[in-house]
Amino acid sequence: MSAEPQTEVGPRLLRSDAGGVATLTLNRPGQFNSLSTELLADLQAALDGLAKDPAVRVVVIAGAGKAFCAGHDLKQMRANHGKAYMQELFAQCGQVMLTIVRMPQPVIARIHGIAAAAGCQLVATCDLAVAADVARFAVSGINVGLFCVTPSVALARNMGRKQAMEMLLTGDFIDAAEAQRRGLVNRVVPLDQLDAEVKQLTDSICGKSAAAVSMGKQAFYRQLELGLEGAYELAVETMACNMMCADAGEGIDAFMQKRKPEWKGR
Repeated sequence: MSAEPQTEVGPRLLRSDAGGVATLTLNRPGQFNSLSTELLADLQAALDGLAKDPAVRVVVIAGAGKAFCAGHDLKQMRANHGKAYMQELFAQCGQVMLTIVRMPQPVIARIHGIAAAAGCQLVATCDLAVAADVARFAVSGINVGLFCVTPSVALARNMGRKQAMEMLLTGDFIDAAEAQRRGLVNRVVPLDQLDAEVKQLTDSICGKSAAAVSMGKQAFYRQLELGLEGAYELAVETMACNMMCADAGEGIDAFMQKRKPEWKGR
């Protein structure tokens, strides 16, 4: 959570594209990329647009400056101290998180510095996360009298309950290696290797069928919310539909013919 007073310069959110990968960079370095209502709106608009763009295969979320994201903007929150505002703010943030989960492309968090409170929630919400070994993670709202209930939704879906509750109750930071052990991030590398490691993941995903990736991502999150029998029913239907896709036929034929598949797209 950030209460930094610096003035913003330039756009709050940057976008760059290369080889089917769109990188969104939170650009409030003076505020440690805290999630103001304006930045959340920018992020929502960008994600909505990317979700509809078949040319984009993977989305990467990064941060400018020293931090990945320090959480909500405490200064803005204190300046708008009313329940209606708070409900709107947390609902707005929740919608961004739901959009990340529901969009067809995999979303990767690139974490080079601290990820705290809603910033840690953002990491937990992304489909994959790659961290520099200097990165640190916390859900630190409890330190200012605010239990991080909304971040707990994503956190509890990434790690064991007792591990999540320890972070929520203490507000203590964990390092990148511990975050990996707890399942919060996939990979940890030295800072100077972070971009190369992210690229290794994006290259791998971009080489797969977009139709299969999109269908599989949707089913993965849906089945998590179902009982065992319902999960298998969904899985059976999804795999049957996937097999009817042109890409599945092409992929199997290519495998048997020992050649590289030529994907047809979504």
